[in-house]
Amino acid sequence: MKTIYRALALGAAVALPGCATTPAPLVGTFPDSRPVIGSLSAGQSVRWGGTIVEAMPDQQQTCFQVLSRPLGGTGRPEKGSADVSDGRFVACRAGFYDPAVFAAGREVTFVGKVGAAQPVNIGEFTYSVPRLDASVVYLWPERPNVVVVRDPWGPGGYGPYWGPRWGRWGWW
Repeated sequence: MKTIYRALALGAAVALPGCATTPAPLVGTFPDSRPVIGSLSAGQSVRWGGTIVEAMPDQQQTCFQVLSRPLGGTGRPEKGSADVSDGRFVACRAGFYDPAVFAAGREVTFVGKVGAAQPVNIGEFTYSVPRLDASVVYLWPERPNVVVVRDPWGPGGYGPYWGPRWGRWGWW
């Protein structure tokens, strides 16, 4: 009997790490850098991600303005980091990426090389943000909206009027 439990535990230990792995295009060793101007050297390979603010396609490329978020172990922007940001950056990649699919609020991760700073208009202000020449654009699937409903009477579903003197529908 103990052998079965050991085999099951070993199987779970081998199978479970595969559930939360980094997608193949995002695999690699990258420095722990943040998109802050002055702290990066041009040509440095990085993996950055966050929430799309705007997708701007033109004839040769599509540029994404992204609100940077810390990345988790799989390379996905962390869910609980809505109030945490490392600022903004612009990531550009050759080709057309549909702004309806790459819509504002979607989570995305980029792999690429740091380029020169680029001016970006945010409202009436012009900011200089880092530019990333992306080799990989990874759009994450939307997170499902899960609603957890608890039974107020516990896992058995029995209410306060259940017992030896109470029938299913009350006193009898």
